[in-house]
Amino acid sequence: MKKGLLLLVCLFPVLTTSAQESNIKSSVQDVEAKVDSLLSIMTLEEKVGQMMQYSGTWDLTGPATGDQNQYREERLKQGLVGSMLNVLSVDATLEAQKLIMENSRIKIPLMFGYDVIHGHRTMFPVPLGETASWDLEAMEETARISALEAAADGVNWTFAPMIDISRDARWGRIMEGAGEDPFLTSRVAEAKIRGYQGDDLSNPASIAATAKHFAGYGFAEAGRDYNTVHVGDNELHNTILPPFKAAAKAGVATFMNAFNDLDGTPATGSKYLQRDILKGDWNWDGFIVSDWGSIAEMRDHGFAEDLTHAAEIAVKAGSDMDMEGGAYETGLVNLVKEGKVDEALIDDAVKRVLRVKFKLGLFEDPYRYSDPEAIKKINFDEHRQVARDVAKKSIVLLKNEKNLLPLVASAKNIVVIGPLADDKDTPIGNWRAQGEANSAVSILEGVRNAVGKNAKVTYAKGADLGMGERSFLKPLKINTTDKSGFKAAVDAAKKADVVILALGEDAFQSGEGRSQVNIGLAGVQQELMQEIYAVNKNIVLVLQNGRPLEITWAAENIPAIVVAWQLGTESGNAIADVLFGKYNPSGKLPVSFPRAVGQEPLYYNQKMTGRPSNPTDVTYSAYTDERNDALYPFGFGLSYTTFEYSDLQLSAEEMESGRNIEVSVKLTNTGSKKGKEVVQLYLRDLVASTTRPIIELKGFELVELEPGASKTVTFNIGTELLEFYNANKEWAAEPGQFEVMVGGNSKDLKTAKFRLK
Repeated sequence: MKKGLLLLVCLFPVLTTSAQESNIKSSVQDVEAKVDSLLSIMTLEEKVGQMMQYSGTWDLTGPATGDQNQYREERLKQGLVGSMLNVLSVDATLEAQKLIMENSRIKIPLMFGYDVIHGHRTMFPVPLGETASWDLEAMEETARISALEAAADGVNWTFAPMIDISRDARWGRIMEGAGEDPFLTSRVAEAKIRGYQGDDLSNPASIAATAKHFAGYGFAEAGRDYNTVHVGDNELHNTILPPFKAAAKAGVATFMNAFNDLDGTPATGSKYLQRDILKGDWNWDGFIVSDWGSIAEMRDHGFAEDLTHAAEIAVKAGSDMDMEGGAYETGLVNLVKEGKVDEALIDDAVKRVLRVKFKLGLFEDPYRYSDPEAIKKINFDEHRQVARDVAKKSIVLLKNEKNLLPLVASAKNIVVIGPLADDKDTPIGNWRAQGEANSAVSILEGVRNAVGKNAKVTYAKGADLGMGERSFLKPLKINTTDKSGFKAAVDAAKKADVVILALGEDAFQSGEGRSQVNIGLAGVQQELMQEIYAVNKNIVLVLQNGRPLEITWAAENIPAIVVAWQLGTESGNAIADVLFGKYNPSGKLPVSFPRAVGQEPLYYNQKMTGRPSNPTDVTYSAYTDERNDALYPFGFGLSYTTFEYSDLQLSAEEMESGRNIEVSVKLTNTGSKKGKEVVQLYLRDLVASTTRPIIELKGFELVELEPGASKTVTFNIGTELLEFYNANKEWAAEPGQFEVMVGGNSKDLKTAKFRLK
């Protein structure tokens, strides 16, 4: 045996004794020593192999068929592949891992990645919807469950959370993130990373998380997916990067770069983002994986001549692993041999990949995620209960005239109408991992479960939303002509005490590649709503959506409106819990709802401009045909009870740098029902070296109160909350006056001021 291989066997034995547990908990120094030792005996080809990711394009439990698959299988046997994605069973991951472990020279285990975005088998609300709960503990728990289920299916790496800030409802992928605010998204990122990774990546119930997409993807011009991004350094550092910095600090295992270009440079080829900021300024030690084919796509950007040139740009910029791009496979070895790429860059990338594999415990047991008994130990009934709980917490009550909700016992004749009323697939949402199609509880089922024999529930579809095949890979064909079901729906509505009208978006209307220039109710839904309204005003509009919708007519006319997003497996039961008062709605919007699509991009934390609003003059920053503000603002959400904010106090009127002050407010439940309120803290830097937003979220607390009860909520304001990326291109809190704002949304606020000395 060669000396190098003997060293390897000594350092990395595949243990089956109690020593395995000891090695799993190796110190950072031990891991680094092992990484360095392994790297020292690897050939250049083996190193480059660790930087490549293949998709599972064949059934790995059987022989590879076709030239490409046979070629890939042979590379696995040679140990020239670092990871795979879309290998989806313990049997398949076992066989893929065996190809490496039983045939390759050094036997470096594979990682298996997958898009576990809002659940694996048990589906939770789409991320934008779940963020509306503002319940970080619940978000961490759904990520923990997702990790547990995914790990039991052989997956040890998820491409989540997506923490792109997005202000444009036209961008379909807004459903996959946490909305428009950097502070809220940062807290969500931390919670999801804790849930996926736990406190020990080597625990086989945890999986590696990915912070994506680095960076600027949510700012795609015109809301068109994959489009170019135009932002300056100020916007980049103050708005886009904070959630990624929080993720890096939280110890996220991997980052994924973005499809878009940023200021003329594709993110995949950006040294500034990847080497200077992430690996340099933030001193992050994980690895960066490209998005699907994004290295190769630098040719389409007109930034690279061919695959080899793309590989050179990407590796120099700091992109460590090529997801299905073929660039590193094609050109990286020769680039090093020709002296165009320093092998030290390859070594750095490979060390980062190996470091994560060691942390996952794969060298101690390469088959730790291929246990056929693991899935049998999962209590899916418990997971469904969690799904129902977080789903009802994510529902936002936008309007409730004359207390139409919750529906009371006097509503004996209920009609459920709409193309999404009995839809069991749309609640599953896009990016559904191994969620079973048509497996969710529909609204109709939820209503019938809730009322039992106490009321008559009639159903009339009214119209179809889409026509033809529903697929992730095909755009949804919207029904714009067929109104043949209108009459039956109208006739049913005439006889009902109350109408539950289920409208919104199909599961595949939002998501990647689902950008839209219109964000109203698609197809014939608006007409259906207006015809129902003409015969029965007692309408509860239940929206199932993955993005903010333009619902101005409904807001002006429909008495009760509920945003139910796409809530996952237990959707219908959770919606019924809210409609019938079993749960008092507590959700708050993580995005602004526009009055018109022409306002997009729309967000609450805007800047003042030199000509703020002056309604007596046309020469100010406004529209001539619509108001500036949102129809429903960021942070907004009603309850079946009412809350009063009073007695806003600061512990001091001046704050010294490096010290802190406290702001407190008294919250009182002035209604007749127990309820939860998200108390929100906002700040404004009144004068600074760069223009600053007129309002920024800087804290929140979820408070539950009995009727008549009060609680004093206190926030601590330290210097770090006042810092921003300033004119000197550094993070600092500048002396001056600050405004403190506290309330139940970003518009209705109590205010006070203090000065930073």
